[in-house]
Amino acid sequence: KVISRDFKLEVNKPLVNNATVITGFRRVGKTYIIFEAIEKLLTNYSRKEVVYINFEDERLINPSAELLTNLIPEIISMWGNPPKYLFLDELQVVENWSKWVRRMLDNEDIQIFITGSSSKMSSAELPTELRGRAWEKKIYPLTFREFLKFKNVDNDFLSLTANQIANYKFLFEEYLRFGGLPAVVLTEEERKHELLQSYFQTVVQKEIMERNKVENELAMKTLLKLLFNSTFITISKLHNSLKSLGIAVGKSTVDNYLSYIENSCFMDQLYIFNASMINQLQYPRKVYFVDTGLMTALSTNLSNNRGKLLENLMYIKLKKEGERITYYKDKTDNEVDFLVWKEEKIEAMYQVCVDLTDEETRSREIKSIIRAGKKLGCSNLNLVTSVKPEGLVIPKNINVIEMVVN
Repeated sequence: KVISRDFKLEVNKPLVNNATVITGFRRVGKTYIIFEAIEKLLTNYSRKEVVYINFEDERLINPSAELLTNLIPEIISMWGNPPKYLFLDELQVVENWSKWVRRMLDNEDIQIFITGSSSKMSSAELPTELRGRAWEKKIYPLTFREFLKFKNVDNDFLSLTANQIANYKFLFEEYLRFGGLPAVVLTEEERKHELLQSYFQTVVQKEIMERNKVENELAMKTLLKLLFNSTFITISKLHNSLKSLGIAVGKSTVDNYLSYIENSCFMDQLYIFNASMINQLQYPRKVYFVDTGLMTALSTNLSNNRGKLLENLMYIKLKKEGERITYYKDKTDNEVDFLVWKEEKIEAMYQVCVDLTDEETRSREIKSIIRAGKKLGCSNLNLVTSVKPEGLVIPKNINVIEMVVN
C-alpha cells in the first residue's frame, strides 16, 4: 500500500515544453510519489500512455545514451503511439541524459518526469541545455505530521487533549531519534538502526564513490564519520584530523570529497553571516544532514545530544520551506543558529534550545538572540524547542515554536 504524503505531484496541469525534475536523498520516497501520480493518471489514461522506467533496474546493464535514443521508437513499435506521460527514475545514471531530454521537449508532445538522487539535478545545477526548461521539486524525509500519518495516528494539531499531547511527545522522541525516511518509520524499532546503516553504505558506495570515481574508501568513510561528530568544520581542521589518523590526502581532495557528499543530498554546509564574501568563506561552516536517523545511527557522541538532533530538524524544516539561511556568531561568541533572509534583509532569527527548563541554558540562548536582533535590526525572534514547559515565562518579544505541534 502507498501511504499518501502531503506533497502531491501535479500531473493534470502539464508544463508546456518543460520537464519536472524530482530530486532528493536516496530512499526519501521519490519513487512512491511517482507511483501515486501514475495511479492517478491511470484513472483517465491507458497503461500504454503512461510509461515508467527505472534506470537502476539490474536488467538494464550500463544504460547508455543509445538506449534513450531508441526508447520512443521502441514504444511506438510496440503500441503504435508515443506515450503521453514518461516517468524516468534515476535518469542521471545515463550519460548525456539531459541532451536527450531537451530533444524530447523540443520535438515531442510528451510530459516528462525525472527523478534523481544528486543535487546536480537541482534547478541551480542542471546542465545548460535544461536551464529554464525544467521545474524542480525537492523531496525531503517525512515531516512530523506525515510521520504521524505513517503511524496511523491522528495528525490534526487543533484542540489537542492532554493524552494526545503526551502521545505526541512520545512519538516525537522516536521521530527525532530515527528520522523520517519512510521505510525506516515503518520498520520495527529493533531493525531501524540496521536499516539506516545499510542506507548509509549504499549511498556512500553508489551516490558518492562510484559516481565520482573515488578510490580511497577509507578516507571517504573516515571523513564522513568526522562530519557526523562535528558541529563546525574547516578544510584545514578536517585535513589535520585525517592526517592524525594516518590518512594522507591533500586539502584539495578533502574539499572535493565534501562536494561529492553534498551533491548526494546527504549533507549541507551552512555559512556564517558576514558582509564580506571572502571573510564568510574563511570562517568555519556548520554541517547539517538530510535525516536525524542517519545521525543517530552513525555518530559516536549523539546518545544524549538531543539538542543537535533538534537543531538539525529545524534546519531541514527551514530548508524545505526554501529559505536562504546563514548562522550568526560575533566576536564575543554570541551565537544564533539560523538567520533567514528575504532578498538582502534578515526576515527572522531562530535559536534552538532543547531544554527550556535549564535556567542557565535558557538565559544564554535568549540573551544571544536578543543581542543579535538588536545589532542586525531584526525583531522576528524565535526560540525553538520540542515542547514548552507549562508556566514558563519567556520575554514577550520572543516567539516560542514547539516542534511537536508544528
